[in-house]
Amino acid sequence: QLQAYGGGLVQAGGSLRLSCVVSGRTIGYYATGWFRQAPGKERERVAHISWSSRSTLYATSVKGRFTISKDSDKNTVHLQLNNLKPEDTAVYYCGVDSLRFGTKLDPSRATWGQGTQVTVSS
Repeated sequence: QLQAYGGGLVQAGGSLRLSCVVSGRTIGYYATGWFRQAPGKERERVAHISWSSRSTLYATSVKGRFTISKDSDKNTVHLQLNNLKPEDTAVYYCGVDSLRFGTKLDPSRATWGQGTQVTVSS
């Protein structure tokens, strides 16, 4: 089970920190990540972090602005969103892979949380 929170309404240029508490699976062994989906658009990869935390991967559109991290002690994945833009408006979903020791979240075998809404006003 995954519980995401931290979304909200923010002005362009602002920041938010999303968190995803994972239960039932120790994220220290699994790749995790964030996807987002805006109304009328397909789901988009945002960021991934490998099981070891040594590798991260970002969508081009968020590179340099977003940072993914995880706290294995709290079994929680974070996504720091800085310099937000109106085009970042979406529901953000966290996911954890079902295959151990992966470097990138595979959405086809991931478990997902319920999503948290991020709205950026211009």
